[in-house]
Amino acid sequence: MTATTQAFLATSIFLLVYAIIVSEKIHRTVIALVGAAVLVLIKILTPEQAIEAVDFNTIGLLIGMMMIVGITRQTGVFEYLAIKAAKRSGGHPLKIMAALALVTAVLSALLDNVTTVLLIVPVTFAIAEKLQVSPLSYLIVEIIASNVGGTATLIGDPPNIMIGSATHLGFMDFVINLTPVVIVVYALTIFFLKIIYRGQLVAVPERQAAIMELDENEEIKDHNLLRKCLLVMFLTIAGFALHQFIHMESSVIALSGASLLLLLSRQDPEHALHAVEWPVIFFFAGLFIIVGGLEHTGVIEKVARWSLDLTGGQLVPMSMLILWVSAIASAFVDNIPFVATMIPLIHNMGQLGAMADLDLLWWSLALGACLGGNGTVIGASANVVVIGMAEKRGLHITFLGFMKVAFPLMIMSIVISTGYLLLWYYMHGPLTLLGVALAGLALSGLLGPLERGREKGVGADGR
Repeated sequence: MTATTQAFLATSIFLLVYAIIVSEKIHRTVIALVGAAVLVLIKILTPEQAIEAVDFNTIGLLIGMMMIVGITRQTGVFEYLAIKAAKRSGGHPLKIMAALALVTAVLSALLDNVTTVLLIVPVTFAIAEKLQVSPLSYLIVEIIASNVGGTATLIGDPPNIMIGSATHLGFMDFVINLTPVVIVVYALTIFFLKIIYRGQLVAVPERQAAIMELDENEEIKDHNLLRKCLLVMFLTIAGFALHQFIHMESSVIALSGASLLLLLSRQDPEHALHAVEWPVIFFFAGLFIIVGGLEHTGVIEKVARWSLDLTGGQLVPMSMLILWVSAIASAFVDNIPFVATMIPLIHNMGQLGAMADLDLLWWSLALGACLGGNGTVIGASANVVVIGMAEKRGLHITFLGFMKVAFPLMIMSIVISTGYLLLWYYMHGPLTLLGVALAGLALSGLLGPLERGREKGVGADGR
């Protein structure tokens, strides 16, 4: 088989798998594994090359965090936080929306956004039922907040996990370089969402009183286990913060934390492993092998050369191209396979363009892919999970209904990211941290009074 034929077949398999993932006609894990198997069966990749293509650091990090969160969720602490936030809002539906969004964003940054929505959405249904309001508005806001919050850290969103694993960038690099712009994006996003849903989220005083009667302390099911889980989560996050300095992979930190929690909690390992989303793990494995086929046959290198020609090999134009293409593409296809394709492409750009520092390109990819996932209901895994949970309860969020709310907010976030990245580049990176963080805090403080100054809001129901 000639090199040209191999490249053609690898590209065809990749595009076919991508199309089926988008169409959702076949489960994405199944088609990813089938695509990977075909590449090996037709001998584009040897079994050894296929295994080498799998990023086991990403796989290990996901498994470790899933186990830690799976054990921790048994304590009821996440439900406790959601109900506590609702009560601190005085039972007012609009304030509850903002409170749940904040809890979702923070947990998405510290855990991961898919796990977070799995924990928060059931509580959201219960709160909406108490208020006798439609949960659709809350669900849309939580989807958006989960993707924005997950953008802030290495472990918050699968694309960031993949980028961190493929580069020298560590946990604190993501925090220092991405959290400032995420603060600004989050503040503006919630400001506009409160305006959009102001007319819908209204409840009678009796319903608000029902929220205040909830006892969040009843949600804590095992105080002893909770203390152990909080200790391990603290040690794990501290390990992430230090892993660059102690020269230890993030997967080792996550799996060590999971192992320690298993030891301390005396949990049945079989039960703990049930918390791992194995279809997600095997989807990643299959996807890495398919992209490995593109890399092995030289397709990635050809696309990299084309991108360099298009941007003249200039770093800033290239970063803007990556940011906007990532955002628009991630809105319409799942951002995980997109990022899996882009990572080797950016590596090739760096080698062909003789660029020593690719950090600007990595931040462009992270912001574009994570925030772009807010564009449509299929843009990110968290979106699909929430839509599925809603449909099981007979609630339907349409593609266009979600898009008319989320897509303009996504574009706004990418415009802000464009300005931030240009500032980041010309001000030499982290030097912009203090100024942008202060700007975000100022926005958080000023948007409230601005919003209260408006007399009417705009309604949108997500249908």
